[in-house]
Amino acid sequence: MKAITNQQRLHWVNTEQLYENYLAAFRHARSHAYGMRWKIVREVEYLFRERDRRGNGKVLGHRSPETEAILASFLAGKQAATERLTAIEAQLAEQARLNKALRIARVPRVVARVLREIDRADLAGSFTVLGTQALYAYENLAGVQYLSELLASGDVDLLFDARHKLTVVAEKMDGEGLLGLLKKADRSFECIRKNGYRAANAGQFMVDLIIAPRNMQISDPITFSANDLVAAEVPGLQWLLNSPMVLTTVVDENGSPAQMRVPDPRAFALHKAWLSQQANREPIKKPRDLAQARAIAATVREFLPHLPFDYVLTALHGDVRAMSALL
Repeated sequence: MKAITNQQRLHWVNTEQLYENYLAAFRHARSHAYGMRWKIVREVEYLFRERDRRGNGKVLGHRSPETEAILASFLAGKQAATERLTAIEAQLAEQARLNKALRIARVPRVVARVLREIDRADLAGSFTVLGTQALYAYENLAGVQYLSELLASGDVDLLFDARHKLTVVAEKMDGEGLLGLLKKADRSFECIRKNGYRAANAGQFMVDLIIAPRNMQISDPITFSANDLVAAEVPGLQWLLNSPMVLTTVVDENGSPAQMRVPDPRAFALHKAWLSQQANREPIKKPRDLAQARAIAATVREFLPHLPFDYVLTALHGDVRAMSALL
């Protein structure tokens, strides 16, 4: 790994701040989505506020000076929100060009597009990125860049926190599920098999929906809509799920930002080291697991000294804590 320059740091910080403003502007503009209109019921005009694309909504009252004022205020607010969002999008486009020129554009485009759809649905706190793609977040945290051989990957693992209410998450997905979000990022995404946990796009980039093991008495599938991905339980993830989480901004190959939620880098390093020692782990993956674990551990010790390993060790299983000897 190598440390980034001060100029790169400056533009990374600028990108992060600009993206925060973009998300706030996007959500404000989205609050005006689906519109407000007059609706005639039994020859009487009522002001109707739509709340989804299926035409569901709420009647706000019959036509009167008060409801006309409500509509005028809504339309003015919608126009102002749209203009602000457009202005920030133009700033983001300019910042993206600078990011590419400064070589801080790192994350695969398809990964960032998926993350941005999760951001726009206000679900960044519900999904944690695991595996190789998480290394881009640790680059941002420490202000470093890893060698390309540590980063290449054709998939991304999305860990869903099953303690969150499925109905709330599904509603934010507008009833179209995780596959619907993936299709907004890339139309070619499809489930590989019915009731499976994996989707792939035309380029064979894969997205896996995974959860930590649950109580054996809980058997209801974790899915967000009909014909959606169904989460697979993966052993060992409960330790990561219970570790501290970090939400940071990453930059894709086009220079555009997205938010990525990842486990605490210390927990990630220990978990990767643990994976490298598992008998059922594919032999071809074990050396890379250990190399990534050691790279993250070295990053923490050199660039993030305020994160002592002793603190996070107490929250992890004994088998995982023992992996500190490998780091």
